[in-house]
Amino acid sequence: RGASPGWAGRTAMNRGQILYRVAELMEGRRQQFVDEVARAEGLPAAAAGVVVARAIDRWVWYAGWADKIAQVLGTVNPVGAPYFDFTIPEPTGVVGVVAPERSSLLGLVSRLAPVIVSGNVAVVLASEGRPLPAVSLGEVLATSDVPGGVVNVLTGWRAELVPVLAAHEDVDALDLWGVPDDLRAATESAAAENLKRLSRRPTAVAEAKFDWTDDRRAERPEWIAAFLEMKTVWHPVGS
Repeated sequence: RGASPGWAGRTAMNRGQILYRVAELMEGRRQQFVDEVARAEGLPAAAAGVVVARAIDRWVWYAGWADKIAQVLGTVNPVGAPYFDFTIPEPTGVVGVVAPERSSLLGLVSRLAPVIVSGNVAVVLASEGRPLPAVSLGEVLATSDVPGGVVNVLTGWRAELVPVLAAHEDVDALDLWGVPDDLRAATESAAAENLKRLSRRPTAVAEAKFDWTDDRRAERPEWIAAFLEMKTVWHPVGS
């Protein structure tokens, strides 16, 4: 797997603590994020403040799942043989995240946090036209306790970088949320050539209406599950 042993190998509780600390550091730079989101997305300061507050809260929400997702998705399977049979979720590995284009910070957090909370490594392609909040989030991550290399933030043209992510043999999965419609078919085809796991966004019309501030729509355990693999272990019991 491409996942960093130093991250995937941490205890779930420790990953949660580290990600919670990221939220604390974001809180310490709240005004900077508000200013950057306001400029990037053309929002009034009050509206940008709401977006940043939601981004910090959402990071905390996903951090809280670090030591819970295994209990929710894992199970002890009833089998008709003398075995203990366990199914356990494990991180997929290296996940390419094409962040939402419109929501420069909140959308990014909403797609990135569920990828890394379970132990995956992320290569993130920031919003093409609104990259500055993502760069500042990268600075926060670099000065936090998140191990180096767990989150790698790229800025640039999607038409140039998305095909590289899709075709790269060391990328195990791809979040297609921010992939433009005109690149979608080619990206999926390239990813199929090396058996990447894909997570797609809604239709273009639905995505345009997606409200990232709506907790009911953007706080989703299944977004964590999208980049987990289920390992089943059999262990003999009895004589």
